[in-house]
Amino acid sequence: MSALPRILLVEDEPAIADAVEYQLVRAGYSVDVVADGALAADRDRDAYDLAILDLMLPNLSGDEVCRRWRARSDVPVMMLTARTAVVEKVLGLELGADDYLGKPFSMPELLARVRALLRRRDLDRRHRQPPDVTVDGLRLNLIERTLTVDGRDVCLTPLEFRLLALLAGTPGRPFSRDEISRHLWHRRHTEDDRACDTHVKNIRQKIEDDPARPRRLVSVRGVGYLLRER
Repeated sequence: MSALPRILLVEDEPAIADAVEYQLVRAGYSVDVVADGALAADRDRDAYDLAILDLMLPNLSGDEVCRRWRARSDVPVMMLTARTAVVEKVLGLELGADDYLGKPFSMPELLARVRALLRRRDLDRRHRQPPDVTVDGLRLNLIERTLTVDGRDVCLTPLEFRLLALLAGTPGRPFSRDEISRHLWHRRHTEDDRACDTHVKNIRQKIEDDPARPRRLVSVRGVGYLLRER
């Protein structure tokens, strides 16, 4: 892998792809550009430190590309799209995206979000806490960023792992949505920002026997969420 952080940009509008690639290269990143969803899905995701993914792509939608990536990789994904409705944002997050930027966007904002995602990934890789945390059948390795549930390997996205690790660090303690949002994105939770709830829903699908009736990652009415100790 290149010594420079390597980014996969999946965008089929040449003007946008050229402008974003130029700014990323100028900021010190190595960039590969793909304009086709099917070709992007076949790329080795683990060869990259970050993927910037448009949703409206030829041959295979960005939604499906993200779904396929998430089945085999935890590379951070930023959705880049003109579809800015809340329902579309939630859909992207449910598929495993780590951030979501609507068109039109400013280059300074895009670069700031890229830096934030890469910084969080770097911090995760260099985590110096004890390597293993075990809570009620969940075993998190904070160095390798892996999870087993009752001995079964489970794949989490980077943000899902960060959220679960936060709760697992103090099991039984309720964390507010504001605390979780500040930990994940360094910003406050807002009423129309359903990202925190979406990631919790995704985690429940992976760690609960019955996600509709969670026994591990539970809601605390009027507060937020906690990871329950048995």
